[in-house]
Amino acid sequence: MSLSEETAPVRAMSFDDLPFSPRFAYGDQAQIAEITGSGDGTVLGTGFARFTDAHIPWTIKYDEVLLVLEGSVVVRTGGQDVTAGPKDCIWLPAGTELEYISQSALVFYAIHPSNWAEGAS
Repeated sequence: MSLSEETAPVRAMSFDDLPFSPRFAYGDQAQIAEITGSGDGTVLGTGFARFTDAHIPWTIKYDEVLLVLEGSVVVRTGGQDVTAGPKDCIWLPAGTELEYISQSALVFYAIHPSNWAEGAS
């Protein structure tokens, strides 16, 4: 898993200027605005995600931390519901099978490695 030898320069970004785009097949339920990732040459991926009436099954292919900023998020895994509201965090280790559930939420995420999808078919 090699990333670019050049990383993006230090920069500030205004939340209001971030472009949110649909995420995978669940674009009506989740949109993201990437801050850092493999395109920047960094192994740490970060950004914001908006969930709306979300029920999204997924298997985590990276380590992930979610920080809920607005609303609430439920992560259902192994028959257990883990709920987080504003200022709460959820830790998700690679390999976790789950479902993201949220009526409405804004979260900040951090993932490692950012290039998890490279080479995936």
